[in-house]
Amino acid sequence: MVALESSVLAQGLPPRANRQAAQLMLEAVRQGSALPAITAIVKGVPAVGLDDSELEHLLRRDGWSKVSARDIPAAMARKADGATTVAAAILIARQAGIDVFATGGIGGVHRDATHDESADLAELARSPMIVVCSGAKSILDLRATVERLETLGVPVIGYRTSELPGFFCAETGILLDTSVETTDEVADIFLASRTIGREAALLIVQPPPASHAMPREVVDAAVKQALARARDEGVRGAAVTPFLLAAVEKETDGRTLGTNLALLEANSRLAAEIAVALAARRRENRE
Repeated sequence: MVALESSVLAQGLPPRANRQAAQLMLEAVRQGSALPAITAIVKGVPAVGLDDSELEHLLRRDGWSKVSARDIPAAMARKADGATTVAAAILIARQAGIDVFATGGIGGVHRDATHDESADLAELARSPMIVVCSGAKSILDLRATVERLETLGVPVIGYRTSELPGFFCAETGILLDTSVETTDEVADIFLASRTIGREAALLIVQPPPASHAMPREVVDAAVKQALARARDEGVRGAAVTPFLLAAVEKETDGRTLGTNLALLEANSRLAAEIAVALAARRRENRE
């Protein structure tokens, strides 16, 4: 099984694009011979996998709050509908016994010395599972995010890359200590980590597909403009990330939206291949 978040569908992507993203991710996991499971809080119940009516309700984006890990108990008590962030999704997935999770980009350390840090990082440090992404979102301080992950003991492993991807772009100039070429290697590293009792997630990063990756300088310029707009308009808290992503999309004439869809599909496919490799390794070990 491969767990998927739902906040990207309810808050991260605009209407129509969110529907396309859901179809791409679900189909990519199935094509990889795994079972996709979108995580969410449905009427107060943590859910791993949505039926057709629940998914349709989510895609309409009506009445869904953005739920991080800390918000899950309140959403349960209030019988609310909640779209899960990376932090909430991996917590729910672990409770369900799922070892592999796919997303677009994780949260991290914000820019402008605000000392704001995503709850994703702390949850990654205490969730022993494989998380597949294209790095942290480009709107963040990527170098500070990598340093924070190192402090928290979360290994960042490049899949067929020795450089941290920048979400919308393939290059960041941040080199990684470890890279792998096959999904079997990912499975072996994860099983070794569990053997010695490591509780942190294994963060597997791959660049966006080459056909959709954007030049680093274009993304950097767009992010600077978006940050300036956020400061001018006084955007704060949970509203910052969706505001900045929408602003970057506008600054790039919509090009980042295509990149976002492409990397969500690619990461879902890789996560499925890793899940299959992990299951095969476990069968071999039992035999």
